[in-house]
Amino acid sequence: MAKVKKSSVGRPAGSQSRTTSVTKGVPPSKRYTPPIPMSERRSGRWLAVALFVLLGLGFLVIFLNYLGVFPGGASNWYLLAGLVCLGGGFFAATKYR
Repeated sequence: MAKVKKSSVGRPAGSQSRTTSVTKGVPPSKRYTPPIPMSERRSGRWLAVALFVLLGLGFLVIFLNYLGVFPGGASNWYLLAGLVCLGGGFFAATKYR
């Protein structure tokens, strides 16, 4: 059996070196990148509006579903729509800064 020659780095001769970067062939940067200051990380006003609209719409749809106001009476589809709106509102609340 033939012996495998090792290069000076400890890998078999002819093997490719692996990089830890996501981009192939580009080594990771060693420069320090400071974090973005908290004063500059702000959400737009649209996110706050969307948050309250989704929460309010979700509660309203669920409430009106239990009153049977919608066509066809109380339905699980209206309940699901209300819960999706509530979920969207809570998701928007986690993204608000």
